[in-house]
Amino acid sequence: MTDKRRVVITGLGAVSPLGLDVDSLWKGLISGQSGIDYITHFDTENFATKIAGEVKGFDPLDHVSKREVRQMDRFIQLAIAAADEAMKDSGLTITEELAPRVASILGVGVGGLESMEITYEKMRSLGSPKRITPYFIPMMISNLAPGHISMRHNLKGPSYTVTSACASATHAAGDSFRMIQDGTVDVAVTGGAEAAITALGIGGFNAIKALSIRNDEPQKASRPFDKGRDGFVMGEGAGVVVLEELEHAKARGAKIYAEMTGYGATADANHITQPAPGGEGAIRCMNICLNDAGLKPSDIDYINAHGTSTPINDPLETIAMLNVFGEHVAKLAVSSTKSMTGHLLGAAGAIEAIALALTIKNQIAPPTINLDDPDEKCTMDYIPFEARQMQINHAMSNSLGFGGTNATILFSKYEG
Repeated sequence: MTDKRRVVITGLGAVSPLGLDVDSLWKGLISGQSGIDYITHFDTENFATKIAGEVKGFDPLDHVSKREVRQMDRFIQLAIAAADEAMKDSGLTITEELAPRVASILGVGVGGLESMEITYEKMRSLGSPKRITPYFIPMMISNLAPGHISMRHNLKGPSYTVTSACASATHAAGDSFRMIQDGTVDVAVTGGAEAAITALGIGGFNAIKALSIRNDEPQKASRPFDKGRDGFVMGEGAGVVVLEELEHAKARGAKIYAEMTGYGATADANHITQPAPGGEGAIRCMNICLNDAGLKPSDIDYINAHGTSTPINDPLETIAMLNVFGEHVAKLAVSSTKSMTGHLLGAAGAIEAIALALTIKNQIAPPTINLDDPDEKCTMDYIPFEARQMQINHAMSNSLGFGGTNATILFSKYEG
């Protein structure tokens, strides 16, 4: 471990159901605000679910030209906006010397679903493939999110997308972490983006009965660990963090939010949508992350849980955390910020990584809202309703996805 380079977080950018920047996201989280409301992106008359966490008031023309808007799916536009904020926040100057040492790695779970729907409908209604725009493929494919970011900011290091369902952004951050640790790059612009609140996106998740249908109370629909939960609420948005090798950050006088100290990844090898019995894959994932950071379970103060508000995830994730942390659970605080943002699929881990960094920086843990009647199988301290001022030296974030893919990251308070 001694030969691994240290990695710190020096920039944050977010576009989320709680607002168009990091400040709006953080203020919404610590005030217990819900970003869930009725869907406006398409007509939901024939859909079981009519609610989601849409990004409200986003104008892509604030970030790109009219011509570029026509060449980009919404998930790419959101990614660019979040990356612009993160780069500005970091204060990083990309010189020609530095450019090959900066990676752009994003997690995207679904990609350009809206562009696929629109293009297919146009081709079907007009009866000819000749009406397909030449920009269709670049609009749709997921790696064009980090691709556009790399071109926009002259980032010439590795550039690619990680697609691993709800763990995508966390895996992207983990890959970036490893690259900086081993000296492949000095900086990574990483995170995730998603824009799947479309007819196929909502309809598809409705078909497997994964989404909440609490349509009469949108703000109360996402209720992780609560007995009355009936499925997750889809969100959209993007989160980007700038990870940087410590000495590189110090040399340029960068502000540091927190240090990234651990990463774990596992597979359940069990089922396409259901976690492994007893949370076995999540248990191994958290233990690998702890070992990677050289920490004990008793060192962890807070966990930003995957906490999807689904009947299956919440108790199994709780069982996994109880297994890993044992008696320390009496001192461990846990919350699910998905109760406020909804579930951003491939971008969820990015928004939650930003929340984790700010939790450590500000020593305030965001709450789990809507926890009116805790499930008897969910027995931990989930910080109900109100944010909590507390000492947080080390904190983790879990991301658990379809296909049995798991990822955990660990941030620590930076000690200069």
